[in-house]
Amino acid sequence: MLAHATYGRYGPDMKKDTLLAHKGRKPSANHGVVNPPVYHASTIVYPTVAALKAAQASRHQPGAVTYGRHGTPTTFALEDAMAALEGGFRAATLPSGLAAICAALLAFVKQGDHVLMVDSVYGPSRAFATGMLKNMGVETSFYDPMIGAGIAALIKPNTKVVFTEAPGSLTFEVQDIPAIAKAAHAAGAVVLMDNTWAAGYFFSPFAHGVDVSIHAATKYVVGHSDAMLGLVVTNEQHFMTVKNAVAGLGYCAGPDDIYLGLRGLRTMGVRLKQHYATGLHLARWLQQRPEVERVLHPALPDAIGHAFWKRDFTGACGLFSCVLKPASEAAVAAMLDGMSLFAMGYSWGGFESLILHVEPNKIRTVKPFDAAGPVLRLHAGLEDPDDLIADLRGGFERLAKVK
Repeated sequence: MLAHATYGRYGPDMKKDTLLAHKGRKPSANHGVVNPPVYHASTIVYPTVAALKAAQASRHQPGAVTYGRHGTPTTFALEDAMAALEGGFRAATLPSGLAAICAALLAFVKQGDHVLMVDSVYGPSRAFATGMLKNMGVETSFYDPMIGAGIAALIKPNTKVVFTEAPGSLTFEVQDIPAIAKAAHAAGAVVLMDNTWAAGYFFSPFAHGVDVSIHAATKYVVGHSDAMLGLVVTNEQHFMTVKNAVAGLGYCAGPDDIYLGLRGLRTMGVRLKQHYATGLHLARWLQQRPEVERVLHPALPDAIGHAFWKRDFTGACGLFSCVLKPASEAAVAAMLDGMSLFAMGYSWGGFESLILHVEPNKIRTVKPFDAAGPVLRLHAGLEDPDDLIADLRGGFERLAKVK
C-alpha cells in the first residue's frame, strides 16, 4: 500500500519545482520504477471478515485501498502531490473541473443556505449556482470582484460559502483574497477558490486564507489537452466534509486520466514559466496594436487588481484577454477564421495556443464589464512567440480589411 503524505528523504521545505518532481511517488515501493503504477481497480478482496470490516471502517483514511471508487495508490499519488504543492492537508480527485466545483459547493450547503459568488466567475460555476443549487433551495448572490473587505456587508446569517476566483474568468480581475477570507471567517463562512489559473503554482491559497482550493486539472496539471480531471485540495478542518461529499456523489476519476495528471504535474513548473513569458510578451505586443483598446492581463500595471496580483502571486499563466476597438462581428470572424496557430476551442492550459471571441456581459449580473469593442480571450501555448505574433498580425490585417 502506498504511503500517504510524506515520501522518502524530502522534507517539508522543498521548493515547488522539487515538490513537482518528487511528491506522490516512491520508487522503493514499486521495484524501483520511477512513476507510480496505474491501478485499474473496482473490487478489492479481503481474506477474512475481520479484514473486510476493518477496511470499511477506514475507507477514507490515508492510503486505504478499499474500493476502486474511493481511490487506489495511483489516486493517492496525485492527491498527495497536489496537496503538497499548495500547502494543503489532503486532496480529492474528480473526473472534471466542473465536478470538483460542484462537489465542493455541495459539501457545504443545504436547503435554506446562502452562497456569495464572485460576478466574474467561470460560466459553468454560475450556471450550477443559478440552476441546480437554486432548485435545491440554496440562494446565491453575486458580488463585485473588487469588493475586498466590503464583502462583510453582503454576508447573511445563513451565508455558508464565499466563492472566489482570482483572476476572474474572461475579464481577469484579481481579487483581494486575504481581505475577503478574513471577513468570511469572521462570519463563520467557508472560503472556496477556483485556483485553476495559477495551477497551485503561482498562488498559495492556504497561506492567503482559503479553506478549499479547486482545480480543473484538465488545464495545466494535465497540460496536453488529452484528459478530463478535477482536484479539490482542502485544509485539515474541512477535508472529511469534502471527501464525504465526493464519495456520496459517486465521483471518481479514471486511473489513466489520473496517470496523465501525474505525468503532466512533473513538468508543470517548466511549462508554466514558458506560458507566463510568452503570454506576457504577447500582452505587451497587443498593447501597441492600434486595433486594441486594452489588454486584460494581471501582470500589466494597469490591470484591475494588479496590486493584489503583485502582492500575492508569484507569476502568471498563459491565459488573458484583450478588448478590441469597435469592430463588426464579420470583421472578428474574418480575423479568427484565418488563424493558423491560434485555434478556436474551449478549455486552455495545453501546449497549443487558443483564441476565442467571448462576451462577458452576457453572464455578469452585478456590474457590466466596460468594453469598447469585442473581447478576445487568448491562451499562449508553447510555440515560438514570434510565430504567434505573426499569426496575430495576419489576423489584424484581415480584421482591418473587413472593417
